[in-house]
Amino acid sequence: MFGDMMNMMGKLKETQQKIEATKQRLDTVLIDEQSNDGLLKVTITANRKIKSIDVDERLLEDKEQLEDYLILVMNKAIEKATNVNEVELAAVAKEGMPNIPGMDKFL
Repeated sequence: MFGDMMNMMGKLKETQQKIEATKQRLDTVLIDEQSNDGLLKVTITANRKIKSIDVDERLLEDKEQLEDYLILVMNKAIEKATNVNEVELAAVAKEGMPNIPGMDKFL
């Protein structure tokens, strides 16, 4: 029994290390999003860190329009990045979990 517990603890530690490695890798996964007309382009990482924002000069003429574009495009980019992040981390976590009946519905 003690050996099983030590084995599980080892697996948990290994899973934690894999999760950390996955988080670091997700810093290199870039998500590009742009407005429908291409006037605003945003690049963020799968960890939801902004890497670049490209604003067409035409948007600089109207502050309110630029703000609207930023909100819409950033929200779309964040949603995509969040989906990638959650799928990747869930896959690593599930891989390291012991096979307990019924646990799969929580992951």
